Amino acid sequence: METDWAENRATVAESWVTRTFGSLLRSAHGTFERDKYRTRLERTPTGGTEVYISHRGMMQINSKAEGFEGSETLGWQPRPADPELEVEFLRRLMVRLGTPNEKAQAMLATAQPPQRAALKKGLDGNELLEVFEPFDRAWRRVGLALDRVGFTVEDRDRQKGMYFVRYADPAAEMERKKTAFSWLAFWRSDEPKVKAEQYRVAVSAQSDNSSVQVLDKNGAAESSATSRRILTLLHEQLK
Repeated sequence: METDWAENRATVAESWVTRTFGSLLRSAHGTFERDKYRTRLERTPTGGTEVYISHRGMMQINSKAEGFEGSETLGWQPRPADPELEVEFLRRLMVRLGTPNEKAQAMLATAQPPQRAALKKGLDGNELLEVFEPFDRAWRRVGLALDRVGFTVEDRDRQKGMYFVRYADPAAEMERKKTAFSWLAFWRSDEPKVKAEQYRVAVSAQSDNSSVQVLDKNGAAESSATSRRILTLLHEQLK
């Protein structure tokens, strides 16, 4: 379950105009941050249900329009996920479902292990992400990282340690935009967008640790720049 983008009104500048005219101007005044939350439910091998809440944020910036020197536009770009917001919304959900507030706070305080992971080269020469935790915890954290980054998770197979995802490479999209704004392609209105490709994110146990690899849609090892970018995004969330 995923919310829409919600404006963070706390970031609106308190100018004398907004203070004078109050809520009327606030409703028309743009904000510079937006937040979205995703709640995921997953069955456990013992028959229980685990609940994950992940946060995604965007911030508005002024940027130069591609291909037009001196031109400026307003655009949105991702900002880092906020673990404190995730914990707070999870606490509120626990309280809503009947857990006493003091107990919920205590449970969440003890459930924040050190996040450690490292990018390494596998025996086949391809990059992999080593997570210094056993499989069960690594599986949960990788799923949460995929939610935070905003991957489309089409399916998952916990027994095989496999997430089936779709991902559109932003570097390919940037290259498409540069081409679209070039002199030869400027008048083409049918320029196709970059298609989100299918990948598999494989989590496997390695003694007391776990490894994460990116495979193509057929399950073969991926060594492309896109696979390295996916691992880097996951590493940012897991380290």
